[in-house]
Amino acid sequence: MRIGELSRRTGVSPRSLRYYEEQGLLASTRTTGGHREYSPLALERVDRIQCLFAAGLSSATIYELLPCIYAQERGDPAPDLLDNLCEERTRIAASIGQLERSLAALDEVIDRARPSPTTALGARTAR
Repeated sequence: MRIGELSRRTGVSPRSLRYYEEQGLLASTRTTGGHREYSPLALERVDRIQCLFAAGLSSATIYELLPCIYAQERGDPAPDLLDNLCEERTRIAASIGQLERSLAALDEVIDRARPSPTTALGARTAR
């Protein structure tokens, strides 16, 4: 598939896709006309890259990590990468905990703001 289709199907801009290629995170072949062509596997890879960026990993860390994720490139992470990944995991887990606490607080406010069934019933009978 061409870059426009990959962009449309993943929601990632062509500019970002080209950046991923420049960083060695994504590969394409070229047509005789010079257009980029991506395999169908690029869809899942772009999604994975997006998730890793959203988690706060740098492109350099993602570059080192991707071969450990995909079977065709499988390799063991270097010890320093493994330490870095453990630190990233701890940071992400803390962020998830904070988001869960924020979600619970929002749920509480929403629940308090909603009228209870008895309050709503009393408002209708008072009319």
